[in-house]
Amino acid sequence: MRVLQSFPEGRATTNPYLLQLSRALAPSVEVFGFTWRRALTGRYDVFHVHWPEILLQGRTPGRALAKRMLFRLLLARLRLRRTAVVRTLHNVRSHEAAPRRDRRLLHAFDHRTTLWIRLNPFTPVPEGALERTIPHGDYRDWYSNRTSAAPISGRLLYFGLIRAYKGVDGLVETFRQFPGEVESSLRIVGAPQSNERAQRLLRAAAGDRRIELLLRHASDAELADAIGAAELVVLPYAEMHNSGAALLALSLDRPVLVPTNAVTAALAGEVGPDWVLTYDGPLSAKVLADALDRVRRPRSAPDLTHRRWSVSASDHVEAYGRAVQAVRAR
Repeated sequence: MRVLQSFPEGRATTNPYLLQLSRALAPSVEVFGFTWRRALTGRYDVFHVHWPEILLQGRTPGRALAKRMLFRLLLARLRLRRTAVVRTLHNVRSHEAAPRRDRRLLHAFDHRTTLWIRLNPFTPVPEGALERTIPHGDYRDWYSNRTSAAPISGRLLYFGLIRAYKGVDGLVETFRQFPGEVESSLRIVGAPQSNERAQRLLRAAAGDRRIELLLRHASDAELADAIGAAELVVLPYAEMHNSGAALLALSLDRPVLVPTNAVTAALAGEVGPDWVLTYDGPLSAKVLADALDRVRRPRSAPDLTHRRWSVSASDHVEAYGRAVQAVRAR
């Protein structure tokens, strides 16, 4: 079976989730990275898509127009060749605002989708659609050559892309309410969505020496060091559905603090409530202090048994087979 993934090969900034999936699938299937030439002229049985809106993004209006034309050609190619389309739902909805013409194209792509993969059982799929739930894999193998030092007492960490819904501004403001005599520090590591958001964070942190900002993409080594130095990883998303950041922290044996919802409660039940700490309502200094107190108690390692990539790869291959069979049966 030949599977075309929707992400290109060989980029240093490619999400490790995607790279680990691609590697785990071999040699059960032939996996190809995305190029427009390959998508429009290559031979493949399954097109596996993760964030289809990315295929429409262009840095200039001219490039965006060209991407829309290519996307339309791809839709026609998938229809004419009766190619199975598998879609992984990483979010309930896109966090990026899309023009109306792009939303129409994405809606048409949804109609071409043969099978939907959910990363947790709470993700909605179209009524009557073929679906398979395959949990997000861990990052232990990806960071197997990294050794973590002892965490710094009182160190809180946020890492990942900095977008409005992730609540990083509020985390900085809340942390500043910690009394100065309390041993604590906050590190923010990640690229802001815009220069305006970066400037807002710099202003919010100004004058507090306990707060350190690294406002750019971090290398794997830098990220591993930052997580290893943290006593607690704080992810105060206003909307949390799936979080690769939470699983990365857990893979490196660092506890996470996240908002309470059905998904985070299920994750806590799976890996252990001493590793996934949840809170209701707005984030507060008391919530942070109580969480720090909890993570200092003895606990066993987080249970990530269901997140192994060998299990995930086997489930993906089965899903691809179901999608191909469904297309042939039409």
